[in-house]
Amino acid sequence: MSHTVALPGTDLRVFPLNLGGNAFGWTADEAASHAILDAYAHTGGNFIDTADVYSAWVPGNWGGESEAILGSWWGALPAHRREGMVIATKVGRLEPHSGLRSADILAAACASLDRLRTETIDLLYLHFDDEDVPVEEQVQACCDLVKRGHARYIGLSNYSPQRMRSFLSAARGTEAAPVAIQPHYNLLHRRHYEQALRPLAREYHASVFPYYPLASGVLTGKFRRPEDAAGTARESATAGLLTEEVRGVLDTLERLAALHDAAPATIALAWLRAKGIAAPIASVSRPEQLPDLMAVAETVLSPSEVTQLDAASQPFA
Repeated sequence: MSHTVALPGTDLRVFPLNLGGNAFGWTADEAASHAILDAYAHTGGNFIDTADVYSAWVPGNWGGESEAILGSWWGALPAHRREGMVIATKVGRLEPHSGLRSADILAAACASLDRLRTETIDLLYLHFDDEDVPVEEQVQACCDLVKRGHARYIGLSNYSPQRMRSFLSAARGTEAAPVAIQPHYNLLHRRHYEQALRPLAREYHASVFPYYPLASGVLTGKFRRPEDAAGTARESATAGLLTEEVRGVLDTLERLAALHDAAPATIALAWLRAKGIAAPIASVSRPEQLPDLMAVAETVLSPSEVTQLDAASQPFA
């Protein structure tokens, strides 16, 4: 596959834009979600991320909607179109199997398999740590999942650096050795990942797939003032982000975007790729929003351009 990158410690190759499924069942209904998935796959995308708890926050939803929508699309694909596709999901937050006790991890994974209409999950994340459960129990549960064939590889999301190190250490050399981490990381949220998590990812050779790479849409340039986000699904997420320091980052993004004949979102994603990120996770609500994200596969920033963005975003480092 063109433009794909190999993930260390696996036989997976993924497109450098990880399509987020959090919009499925939220800002995109089933028909729109299927259109997005079709457009993503048609233009070379092969890496889709979701979670069992998506989108429980929507009034009238219970969780599992995103996986079910993805599963209905996946189940209708002919076998040849499934080849090379990589599906990632996350467990640990959806009742009645929230938490990371062994029984809950197994039951949650099986429920995800049913909704996704697949026999194995390519990359299964523990979504949030459960500090009431020893990491040794979590590791053993993940080993069991891999041995059963329910998951091929394991990842971690939203663990403290200390607990993540404990898990990575305990799992080293086992079937549950995490091959990926999923942190919050973008030009406006640098400090935690760069100082605390990036060293772990490098030490344990884990690929990194950050969520919120566009800061809930702020780095697209669409939201420069609070009123720009008023009434949108991103209104609460962008609150407090529209400061002078943020506008300085946006000015640099827009200047570099003009030089590349690209969108600011493309440049923000390209900066992440220049920082060693394998595939940022980004979602859309309509297929026509995809091209700016997919363009990251062909957009390479010069060292000088990366330095300019580093400097503009230094207040967040």
